[in-house]
Amino acid sequence: MRLILLPLFDIYFVAVLGSGGLETFGEWLTVIAVLAYIPVSVVLLWHIIRKPGHFVWRRMLAMMGDYGAMTIAMAVGGMVMLPVYATLLWVTVGNGMRYGSRYLLVATCMALASIAIATGVNVEWRNEPYVVLTLVLTTLIVPAYIDGLQRALRGALNEAQEASLAKSNFLAQASHDLRQPIHAISLFTACLRDAGLGREERQMVENIDRSLQSVAGLFRSLLDIATLDSGKVEPKLAPIRVGEVIADVVRQYSEMAQWADVELRAVPCSLVVRTDAALLSTMLQNIVSNALKYAPDAPVLIGCRRRGNTVAIEVHDCGPGIPSEHLDQVFNEFYQVRERGDRDVEGVGLGLSIVRRVGALMGLDVRLFSVSGRGTSVVISGLERCNETVAAVAPAPTRTPSAVSGLHVLLVEDDEDVLLATATLLQKWGCIVQAETGIPEVAADWDVMITDYDLGGKRTGADCIASVRKLAGRMIPAIIVTGHDETRVLKDLGDDSVPILAKPVRPAELRSVLTTEVVTQHR
Repeated sequence: MRLILLPLFDIYFVAVLGSGGLETFGEWLTVIAVLAYIPVSVVLLWHIIRKPGHFVWRRMLAMMGDYGAMTIAMAVGGMVMLPVYATLLWVTVGNGMRYGSRYLLVATCMALASIAIATGVNVEWRNEPYVVLTLVLTTLIVPAYIDGLQRALRGALNEAQEASLAKSNFLAQASHDLRQPIHAISLFTACLRDAGLGREERQMVENIDRSLQSVAGLFRSLLDIATLDSGKVEPKLAPIRVGEVIADVVRQYSEMAQWADVELRAVPCSLVVRTDAALLSTMLQNIVSNALKYAPDAPVLIGCRRRGNTVAIEVHDCGPGIPSEHLDQVFNEFYQVRERGDRDVEGVGLGLSIVRRVGALMGLDVRLFSVSGRGTSVVISGLERCNETVAAVAPAPTRTPSAVSGLHVLLVEDDEDVLLATATLLQKWGCIVQAETGIPEVAADWDVMITDYDLGGKRTGADCIASVRKLAGRMIPAIIVTGHDETRVLKDLGDDSVPILAKPVRPAELRSVLTTEVVTQHR
């Protein structure tokens, strides 16, 4: 703004003062002072760009320069320079609005000093005492009023932030607490599926499981929003094969795709990008989940495109599309596209909001394109390509109950319903289970431990793993099952090699981890 206003001031000074030929030294001094302040402003702007942030000395230097230039103009120019006062008041209020009450007080004192100096030097101003009094009162009243409004605004903002924090805490706690019974029901359902039921009964169990997965998806969305609101999510960038992340998402949603009668396909991709694999997976999960819900009975395709030194991931569906009037709002929290007569769709409208917010954390751009009657495309662009070599992940072994048969499992869970459900399921798979509601004190010949994160008594799954390994005298393979955010648990655990499963855990997912992460090590 200085670089814009200073040349305009010079034009005004030369036009007004120069009409008489710039005869006095003071008139020349005014024009020279404003011209000299231009390079100073350039240096200030360069320093701000190079080192952004809060520097008291820099702010004070800029304020002294601003008020110094305006003081010289008002002192030398007489009544014809009175319009400069409008800028002086604007600068005073602006400093207070940007930097707070203390700077507003300092700026107001500088403004009063400018008026006092201009009045002392300028005879025309002294001859108009009521004009000077008006300037002084305005300089006092306007900033005081602005300060009062700012204090009220800060109070309202603090209340809004506290309400938002309370909402986030409630969502996180409710999501965590409700996951426990859902997790237990999911495991009991898996036990029922293997209980030799008839065809009709098995279909009922499948319907129950399908409904449970819908509820689980809702809880995941609520926990994701609460975690993002907490401001504790920090991307951990590392080279990954983007094709493997996509393939993993396709595997996770293959069953849901079958329920929706959707052909879910991914174009193979060998590109390596630098990103956070877990956060990228979260984005894709929400996009694919939306496609399966809003575009059933139609194919969904996931693929990648090279864009210079970056990679874009695209998800296309052939569903009914989104009407144009909704496109500007679909990324808002809790917004759902609803038309008269539409069928009910599960969820609360958080998926795309999570996608946009997670993308912003990683510096990715998320765009949505849709044509009514032809389908919708979501594009995640800005993934940085890298040339580092990443080892390909070996294909997981077949997920059969016999693969874990005979394992000695230490199961630690403080919720008795979840403990019973998990132990029953493991026993049906042929495991030998020692079920505990707390950390055991006597060692046994365990092959693997599965522990909840919250164990009561200020003990966590991380404490359990450390204690059991110390008790056994060896690095027993471990799995943590939790209803908390994975980032929080991983930070407390400090060990990337321990798998973390989010409640409610699908039995197939638990069996897969036992097979790939534990059985392999055991053998």
